[in-house]
Order: sequence, then C-alpha cells, then structure tokens
Amino acid sequence: MKLKALLTFVFALAIVQLQAQQQKPDMIKTDQGQLKVQPITHGSLVLSWNGKNIYVDPYGGAEGYKTIPKADVVLITDIHGDHLDAKTLDGLDLKGAKMVVPQAVADQLPEKYKAQAIVIGNGETTNQAGISIEAIPMYNLPETADSRHPKGRGNGYILTMGGKRIYISGDTEDIPEMRALKNIDVAFVSMNLPYTMDIDQAASAVLEFKPKVIYPYHYRGTEGLADVEAFKRMVNEKDKNIDVRLRNWYPNQQQEKK
Repeated sequence: MKLKALLTFVFALAIVQLQAQQQKPDMIKTDQGQLKVQPITHGSLVLSWNGKNIYVDPYGGAEGYKTIPKADVVLITDIHGDHLDAKTLDGLDLKGAKMVVPQAVADQLPEKYKAQAIVIGNGETTNQAGISIEAIPMYNLPETADSRHPKGRGNGYILTMGGKRIYISGDTEDIPEMRALKNIDVAFVSMNLPYTMDIDQAASAVLEFKPKVIYPYHYRGTEGLADVEAFKRMVNEKDKNIDVRLRNWYPNQQQEKK
C-alpha cells in the first residue's frame, strides 16, 4: 500500500509540474460558449470549443498534451518538423480524430494516419466537428524556386466557431492574402527570422487586417526569440484597439532550430 501511495503521489506531482509549465489558457466568449486557447510550444496550440478539441501542429513531444483532452481535429500547416512531427503524433491518442492537411503533408504522413487525412488546398474549405475550416496561402516573399515555404505547399487556416473567425498563419511572411483578411476576431501570427518575417513586417500586416485579438506565436528563429514586446508596442502605438496578447510559448526557453 505504501508503494501504491508513493506512486500515486509521484504521478500527481508530475501532473502538477506539467500544468505549471503550461501557459494558463485564455477564454474567449463566442455565441456558443467559451473558446479556450491553450498555448503549447512554438507553433503548437489547442483550441477547445463546444466540447471539441482542435490540435494545431502538434510538436515538441506528447508530454505537453497530457493534461489536455484528446483531439477531435488535428490541423497541420506544413511539412517541416516543427509542424509535421510524427514522433509527437505517435504519442497522442488520435483515434477517431480527423487530420486536416495540405497535400504535401498528406504525402508525408505515416501510413497509419492516411485514412484520417482530410486534404484541402489554398482556397478550399471543409467542415469538421461542426467547425468551418478554410485553407489560405502561407508562403515566403519574394517567391523563388528555392523558397523555404513556396506558395501552395502549406496552409494557413481560418476557423469559424461560435460566430468567431480565428486565423492561424503558419509559416508565412506578410503576404497580400494575409493583409487582405477581413473580420478576424483572433489571430496567431508567426515572426521568426529567417523562416517567416520580422516583427516590423508582422506589425505592419496586423495593423492592416486589424484582428481584434492577436497572439504572436512561432517566434523562435536562428537568433533566438523575437522581441514580441517591441511588436506589441509597434501595434498599439498606432492602434490601441488591437488586443496584443503576449504568452510564453517557450516555457523551457529551449533554442531548438529547424
């Protein structure tokens, strides 16, 4: 009995430590209850709404998801290892989950997941778990043959749930398609050099499409973490109505690289 009690204590302590590492989730009111926003790490997050859980680019190991209900939908934006992370996928309970992916990701998915894949390309829409999911472009500028993120390979996503439109940028620069977005309630925008854009580009784009709430995410590059505090100042000096939310996407401050 003493051993059982000790094991229970150790397990409970591990869960508490894991929860302490995770950023406290944000709650955003929708027409159908609360939308919970749970940062995980880098470009990974979980959106929970109406009893459904949407995992975005699961990465960094399954331990980061131990306290979170299983996925109903998995969104993957691109083929790079910090978006399509087979090791993390293998550690998650994905039974019954739909995986919304671009064709390039579907081509590289391990065979056991292929039957779960819903393939959509830029400009296409699918409805999964009562959520409208639209794929939009994400790519580097200028467009070149050797671009890290060529146009059409990966997907950004716009999700509509409870009357709210949520934009997930994926690996992109401040492309015209992002600048032209309308009526975005919540946006997750990347800013990590040299893979996407710097904070000046990101701020300029955000000031143009004016989301109500913006989360800088995916902000670790080869030179460390982007200065998201400066990004917030740039945005709010010109538009105080945009709610810039800075969250700790790198609780362990690990400077991993692609």
